[in-house]
Formats: sequence, C-alpha cells, structure tokens
Amino acid sequence: MSPTEVLLLVAAGVGAGLTGSVAGLASLISYPALLAAGLPPLVANVTNTVALTGNALGTTIGSRRELVGQWRRLRVLMLLCGGGLGAALLLLTDPAVFEAVVPWLVALGSALLLLRDRLRRWSETRRATAGPPRAWRGHLVVGAVGVYGGYFGAAAGVIMLAVLALRTTEPLAVTNAVKNVATSTANLVAAIAYVVLAPVDWAAVVPLAGGAVVGGWLGPQVVRLLPERPLRWGIALAGFGLAVRLQLG
Repeated sequence: MSPTEVLLLVAAGVGAGLTGSVAGLASLISYPALLAAGLPPLVANVTNTVALTGNALGTTIGSRRELVGQWRRLRVLMLLCGGGLGAALLLLTDPAVFEAVVPWLVALGSALLLLRDRLRRWSETRRATAGPPRAWRGHLVVGAVGVYGGYFGAAAGVIMLAVLALRTTEPLAVTNAVKNVATSTANLVAAIAYVVLAPVDWAAVVPLAGGAVVGGWLGPQVVRLLPERPLRWGIALAGFGLAVRLQLG
C-alpha cells in the first residue's frame, strides 16, 4: 500500500469516525475509500467492519458525559445486538439477496427520524388507551438492527437512532451516545468473526482504525454543540442520500 493510500485511509477514518458517531453513516466514507485503495468489495466490507472498531473506542471515550447512568440500559441493548448472526449471514448467504432491501431499510430509518415527534405523540395516545407497549417488541427491533449492522452496517446507526429515539424523550445527545455503544457492540462481534474467518486486509485496517478513533472522539463534541432539530433532519437527509446511492449501486 502506497503512502498516498495510507494517508487517504487515515483521512477517511477521521471522516468515518466523525460521521459515524454523529449520524451513523461511517461506512458512507470508509467503504468507498477502501474500494479506492484497491480492495475487492468483500474484502473491503470485512476490513471496514474491523477498522471501525476504532470508531467504537473513540465514541465511547468522547461520550462519557452522556453515558453516565445509562449502563443498565446499555447492558440490555448490548446483549440484543446480534452482530455475530449478521456476520454469519454475510459469510454463508448470497449478499445480493439481502442487499436488495438495504436501501429501503436505510430510507425507513431516515423517515422515522423525520417523523419522530409525530410518532411519539401517536405512541403516547395509544399507550393512554391500550396500556404500555410490550418491551419484547422493542427488543426484537433492536436485535434486528444489530443483525443488519453485523451484516453490512451501512446506516445501521441511522436506523438504531430512529428506533431508540421513538422509545424515549431524552436529549438527542444521550440517545446518540447510547446508539453508538449499541451499534459498536454489533460491529465488534462481527469484527471478531471476520478476524477469524474472513480475508481482512490489515495494512488497510491500521490507518483507517487510527483515524476512526480520532473522528469518533470528535463526534460527541459536535452533537453537544448543534441544535437537535437541524441535526436530526440533517442525519435523516443524509440517510436518504445514502439510500438512493445504494439503490443505484
């Protein structure tokens, strides 16, 4: 790998860590950078998953303030995130079958973010008449997002943020920090499987992961400063853009 390609991957890692921790769109930057560095698509996908464990480290360090008092909730979410199952699906099935629905999942997550306030009001009205929702339904959705994150990962953070935002009334910065830990768990489990079973390009992992640590640490600082509504709309619109890009191949 040439020095130029190494610098490209470091810069892509910073960008991926920043966008991943803020918007859940890390793969929008890191995956194309790996393809540009000459990696085949499958190798780029598994290498990207392994390298973005650096993003998990950076976001956890940067979000310590928001994660105070959240560890009981996080333990449940971390157990539910099925990254290992997602990794198994990638290695054992035809990727074209699942990737056909990926753009629609990304678009759905983006729509949920845009409609969050209306959906919250509907949910509160429904709870007033039908009682509180059953927890297992929400857990099932979170687990499914974790499987998706382990399989492909693109915009898994957008979908997870939308799911968590609908279930709480907390500040977006707190929900975003919880989302980062949950999706990072799915990514980590999948990464462990790929290290053992898949063709990881370690020469690409090192610079990309190093940049992702820095970008992941910067992301929570950005979320604290930006107003919630424009940030949420920006994340949703970026998600729609990624959905279109994935649909067009």
